[in-house]
Amino acid sequence: MSIDTESIAFHIKEILKALGEDPNREGLIETPERVAKMYKEVFEGIQYTNHEIAEMFGKTFSSPEKEGESSAVTVRDICVYSYCEHHMALMYDMHVNVSYVPHGKVLGLSKIARICDMAAKRLQLQERLGHDIAEIIMEAAGTPDVGVVITASHSCMTARGIKNVPAVTTTTTFCGAFQNDIALQNRVL
Repeated sequence: MSIDTESIAFHIKEILKALGEDPNREGLIETPERVAKMYKEVFEGIQYTNHEIAEMFGKTFSSPEKEGESSAVTVRDICVYSYCEHHMALMYDMHVNVSYVPHGKVLGLSKIARICDMAAKRLQLQERLGHDIAEIIMEAAGTPDVGVVITASHSCMTARGIKNVPAVTTTTTFCGAFQNDIALQNRVL
């Protein structure tokens, strides 16, 4: 599925009219095309399944651990943004912590950040985003042991409605050994 930028531009022009704006005034003439181009970029992840993202960014290397050893790989403060599917409002100041226990192979570190970024480029719920990232990491790294913690501000809460600017949402997704192992949970928290 590809993103239809022509249709987006048409509908943005109609939204401008519905708002009472003149889409032909100087500052708005190119706005529909700019918004369509932006949407193509910020919603790129819609075009891919979790499986396809795992294949795209699944570059792995042999794990340096010896048989019977176990350690976790943790990447903290991966910055991403997303859009809430309920209001199409920006989720911002979003930080993702990912930790996993290698089972014979490790992911390239930049691939973890790329997985988080691509999964976030969809209309999302923060809770689903954590599950999507965990599912992709599990497939790409070949491990059932993954923890994902996300903190974010939601403009649907900070800029409208309740307008509670300092509100921050934290979600956790613990799979495999992370479900019951407090030490592993603390690594990612």
